[in-house]
Amino acid sequence: MSTQESRRRWISLGELIALAALIVSAAGVWIAWKSSNQDKPTRVVEQRQMVPLRLRASADGDGRTLTIVPADSSHALESLTVTIKGASAIEIGSDGRLSAGDVETALKNRKEPKDVTESVPVRIDARYVEMGAERRGGGSYVLRYRWEGGGLFGGRSLHLVSLSR
Repeated sequence: MSTQESRRRWISLGELIALAALIVSAAGVWIAWKSSNQDKPTRVVEQRQMVPLRLRASADGDGRTLTIVPADSSHALESLTVTIKGASAIEIGSDGRLSAGDVETALKNRKEPKDVTESVPVRIDARYVEMGAERRGGGSYVLRYRWEGGGLFGGRSLHLVSLSR
């Protein structure tokens, strides 16, 4: 074989390799273009984790009512049920206002000294809304109260002090 024939064979072999590479890359481009038409944009949505219900309360004015609200502002109360052992359950609406009169009725059989802050364990069950979904929660709390008044001619009355875990 002469050098010229050898050279032609190498040129044609190089051309064949280049042509094969061109075909493979054209097929890759076509596959990528075809699959990009079917892909929809990916939506990234941040998902919030559920926060357990925690309640806090504040006594209004002279302690005749206790306003119970969720500690987390993303919770919205629908209803509360306060249960004191040995008494019927006290139903509270979405405003979360626990009346001292209702607690007094539940504690009517207890003899306790006046002007001393006492406490009683209570069970609170709540229905609330979080992230648009209705949920249930609650737990055990301690209700603090104080009897005031009494004496020879006056009746005593219950004043609510606080609610805590």
